[in-house]
Amino acid sequence: MKPAPFTYHDPVTIDELNGLVGSLEDVKLLAGGQSLVPMLNMRYAQPDHVIDLNTVSGLDGIADNGEIITVGAMTRQAALMNNETVKQKIPVVCEALYWVGHFQTRTRGTIGGSLCHLDPAAELPAIALLYDAALTLSGPEGSRNVPMADWPVAYMMPNMTENEFLKEITFSPWQVDHSHAFVEFSRRHGDFAIVAAGCLLAIDNGMVERAAIVIAGANQVPYRLTEAEQDIIGQPASKETFKAAAEVARRQEAMSDAYVNAEYRQRLAGVMTERALSKAMERNSARD
Repeated sequence: MKPAPFTYHDPVTIDELNGLVGSLEDVKLLAGGQSLVPMLNMRYAQPDHVIDLNTVSGLDGIADNGEIITVGAMTRQAALMNNETVKQKIPVVCEALYWVGHFQTRTRGTIGGSLCHLDPAAELPAIALLYDAALTLSGPEGSRNVPMADWPVAYMMPNMTENEFLKEITFSPWQVDHSHAFVEFSRRHGDFAIVAAGCLLAIDNGMVERAAIVIAGANQVPYRLTEAEQDIIGQPASKETFKAAAEVARRQEAMSDAYVNAEYRQRLAGVMTERALSKAMERNSARD
C-alpha cells in the first residue's frame, strides 16, 4: 500500500522545527522511520503533515561531561552501539541494542524514535528506565525535562504534547563498580521481545550493594522491579537471592496478546529476571 496524502516538511534548524510543531496540526515526526513509515504505508497513521527530523542540525551526538552522558534524540542506534564512551560507561545499552532488529534497522533507527514510539517490548525505553534517564523536550513554549519514570502515560503514549519534540536523553552512569546484563526471549532474533529483562548489579564482598532491574514486553509499559531491587540489597549475591527476585517478577501484572497469555509472560518475567541477575553476577566474578 501507499500512504495517504500528507504535506512533507524538512526543517534544518531547531528554530524552524519549533515553528512548525507550534503552528501545524495533525503532525507526525519522522526520525529513523522504522516504525512510522510502515504505519504510513499501511495507513494505520494518516497525518496531515510529516516533519522530517533528519535534516535538523543539533539533534544528534553523544557528549560525556564525566558524570552524565547526553545523547541527542536523533542519534542512530548503530552509533550508540559503536560509541566507546557508551561501551565503557553504560555498556548494557550496547548489549540491549544487539536485540534491536537487525544491522539495517539499527543503522536507520534512532534512540529518540524508539522512546517516542514507546512500544512496550522495545529495548531502549527499558534501558532508559533502568538508568533513571531524563528526557529533554522542546517546543515553541520552551523546554522541559521529564524523568523516564514519568515518560510512559499509557500504552504507546509518551508524556509529550503535540507541539513538542524530544531533543535529548541524559544518562547518569553508576559511579560504583558494577556489572550488567540484558536478556530477551522473542519468537525470532530481531522480533520484539515477548519478555526482556535488564539489570545493573553492584556487589561488594559477595553482598548486593545496589541493584536496578527492568522488565520489558510483559505489560503495556516497561517497569522497574523496585520491590525486588530493595529486597536483594544487603543479601548475598546467590542463586537463592535471585530466585526470590524472580518470584517478585512473576507476581507483576502482565498482558495477553495473539501470541502468548498473561500467565506465560509472568512466568517468563521470572525466568528472565533470574537469568539477567545471574549473568551480571558471573561477569562480576570473572572481573574479580
